[in-house]
Amino acid sequence: MVSEDIGETVPGAGPGAPLGLFGSLDTTVALAAATSDRAWLQALLDFEAGLAFAEAAAGVIPGPAAVEISARCQLANFDVEQLGRAAPAAGNPVLPLIRALMDQLPEPVADWVHWGATSQDALDTAMMLVAQRSCRLIVDDLEGAAEAGRQLAERHRSTLQVGRTLLQHAVPTTFGLKVAEWLTAIVQVQTILGEIAAHRLAVQLGGAAGTLASLNGDGTKVVALLAGRLGLAEPLLPWHTDRVRPAQLAAALGLVAGVAAKVAQDVLLLSQTELGEVSEAEAQGRGGSSAMPQKRNATDSVAITTGYRRISGLVAVVLGGMAQELERSAGDWQAEWTTVTELLRLTGGVTHRLQNLLHGLQVDESRMAANLALTRGGIMAERIALRLSLRLGRAQARQVVEEAAQRSSSHGTSLGDELARDPQVSRELSPADLEELGDPHSYLGAKDVFIDRALDQRPGQSQEDA
Repeated sequence: MVSEDIGETVPGAGPGAPLGLFGSLDTTVALAAATSDRAWLQALLDFEAGLAFAEAAAGVIPGPAAVEISARCQLANFDVEQLGRAAPAAGNPVLPLIRALMDQLPEPVADWVHWGATSQDALDTAMMLVAQRSCRLIVDDLEGAAEAGRQLAERHRSTLQVGRTLLQHAVPTTFGLKVAEWLTAIVQVQTILGEIAAHRLAVQLGGAAGTLASLNGDGTKVVALLAGRLGLAEPLLPWHTDRVRPAQLAAALGLVAGVAAKVAQDVLLLSQTELGEVSEAEAQGRGGSSAMPQKRNATDSVAITTGYRRISGLVAVVLGGMAQELERSAGDWQAEWTTVTELLRLTGGVTHRLQNLLHGLQVDESRMAANLALTRGGIMAERIALRLSLRLGRAQARQVVEEAAQRSSSHGTSLGDELARDPQVSRELSPADLEELGDPHSYLGAKDVFIDRALDQRPGQSQEDA
């Protein structure tokens, strides 16, 4: 299953800005909508409406005022571009939004808009809402990638492949085990991001300096009611300059992108012409070159790698902004708005590409077998050396096998033939022994146990169990 577009836009967010020339390389229609200016504005309006209802329920403002305020908190009533033009004077878009909202209400009601809150309360909560709605889309794509990984791991459970360390032949493995390792990492980050979206994205309401003195004794009650109405977590206390939550979100998105980039890196390496063990899905015009008609470039893998390069830098911006001043930051908090937006956009693009990549991945078993045979049995040197160690001692066994491997490489002969001609080896191992020890099918260790564990893993499983 390979698609170039995903999902639907976030309810209420409307269509996002056009993706443009490069935007479709970075993200998807659904993530562009979920992180668009309209989505942010909707989240800000959701905060203002939720705040009014929470304060009315707590007896802080009149109930009819909350109803009227909420009725005006609709996207159609506001001009995103106009609010954006007014934002520089205030340093953020909340103040012009509040003025625009108050202008649409009769004077007694207008006075209750944004009662007791500060601009950071609105923006932090809006960021949490945008993140929550975006994370759902990302987690869905991670599940799609995981399902594709499960199918590949089972299908290629016993498909022999070279295991490579430092890019060199090491010992035999199977492609199914390689995919099982990808799958385990995918499910782990799916769990991490899902738990953050469900439990760590919290409402923000602290007033001017985090005391909520503006709400007298009803502040904590309003916070609880607001959290319940918006579907966000209720924090222990305001987190204006405690940026653990945004940092956790950013780090989790970085982990998601890093896992996708690991898969993409493996695919890029294995799809080189000289290896040819895997390739991305074939489609008309996909992976073509403007100059070389024969080429099939790994477009999803390249896009994932590109996204990860940018995402890792953006994560550093959020983590670097955690040391904020006293009760309100002068720059670090403000740096999060567009940074987190871009992190969500790019991670959504990366996870969608990962899902496409795994669903469409083509596996060439014959090339895997041919590459396994390139060293003429050299890939089984570890196993033979271990068996000989029981007879000759470890140091002597290693030397004998290493010298035989060098002769095999120089003469173009098989490792088994060179070992059979060595008198020390022939005294300890029969030709039948060497044939058995040279069979890669019987030197795969616990691969079935590991694959089964990966296949049994599901999101939400504890990391210790994973």
